[in-house]
Amino acid sequence: MKLSEGVEQAIHSVAMLAGLTRGGVLAAAALAEFHGVSPSYLLKHLQALSGAGILETVPGPKGGYRLAKTAEKITLLDVVLAVEGSEPAFRCAEIRQRGPNPVPEKPVRPCEINAAMLRAERAYRAELSRVTIAEILGEVAAHDTSGAVAARGCAFLELHERRSI
Repeated sequence: MKLSEGVEQAIHSVAMLAGLTRGGVLAAAALAEFHGVSPSYLLKHLQALSGAGILETVPGPKGGYRLAKTAEKITLLDVVLAVEGSEPAFRCAEIRQRGPNPVPEKPVRPCEINAAMLRAERAYRAELSRVTIAEILGEVAAHDTSGAVAARGCAFLELHERRSI
């Protein structure tokens, strides 16, 4: 399975927004700058995250994005579904019914290939639903022994965070 770059950008953006102070927001352009990505492409994903209730949009000159709920309540699955949609990765087209020698009548049993792929999809989604943004941030902090990752994010937020309240 291949996920779009938008999933990576969305997860990193949500993680960055988790570092904002209370009432703080970050402009989409600042998030795009920090991650070195296309602002218009990232904006599309930020809007999807807002539509899914993961981010909150604050309008106006001091506006931007912030988390709509805590990092402890946002799972990787939430982000993936917001960006990629809820359709399963594998969609059975019942090709058993096509070609020069199709199955003569509607099969009694479901396609075993489809059943196996759906089991894999359920396992994949179950694992993503167990991992929260807060847990990811905790792992990053635990492995950032030099403090370089934290310092980079904090310095950027210090310059670009907007106070909306």
